Amino acid sequence: MNGKSSPAKSTAHPGTVLKSIRTERGWTLAQVSKRTGIPITTLSKIENDRVSLSYDKLVRISNGLGIDISRLFGAKEASGDTGADVVAMGRRSITRDGEGSTIETRAYVHVYPAAELLNKRLVPVIVELKARTRAEFGDLIRHAGEEYALVLEGAVEFHTDLYAPVLLGTGDSIYFDSSMAHGYIAALDTPCRIVSMCSAGDLSAIFRPEEPEQASEQRRPTVVRSA
Repeated sequence: MNGKSSPAKSTAHPGTVLKSIRTERGWTLAQVSKRTGIPITTLSKIENDRVSLSYDKLVRISNGLGIDISRLFGAKEASGDTGADVVAMGRRSITRDGEGSTIETRAYVHVYPAAELLNKRLVPVIVELKARTRAEFGDLIRHAGEEYALVLEGAVEFHTDLYAPVLLGTGDSIYFDSSMAHGYIAALDTPCRIVSMCSAGDLSAIFRPEEPEQASEQRRPTVVRSA
């Protein structure tokens, strides 16, 4: 025994926060659906903890509600801090190994470090890859901003809608426009983890063609190809 207590991951429940904010503002599910582009039936499942949220859906909800994404992990606004332009100086957050707010989806296990900090310029995510084929993964995702990913363990097959799949090994990294549909797939039958950094400066648009039932007409993203 080394006397060190084992850290415990905390399971995030963003649906509970969503319901609390929606009720506080007197909004119906239909109104939230219009703001986020997420169907009413899906929102109901989210609020009742029957659907796990991937990063792109968290962004859609936070953008639609006009809140910082960390609010969905239970972070509280400090008194007088209501604007996204408020930046605290000299702040820091330490997340120990095994800690963090966790959300498990079909394709990933997401661990969000520094979930208590509001107004971050970057959203760090430690991701355990579960899907080992494109069929297991499902639809590729896209969200506003840019993303950097570093392979911590295993091998990753990185898929996009514009380029052929590329294999990334431990220590390899990739930086890309995350409005391009993309997905990380474990390439081997061994544990596979990455750390991803998503820019949080522009959350004005989010696109994911995954729900057959559309609450409102979705805008098609403008694709910019790099030279």
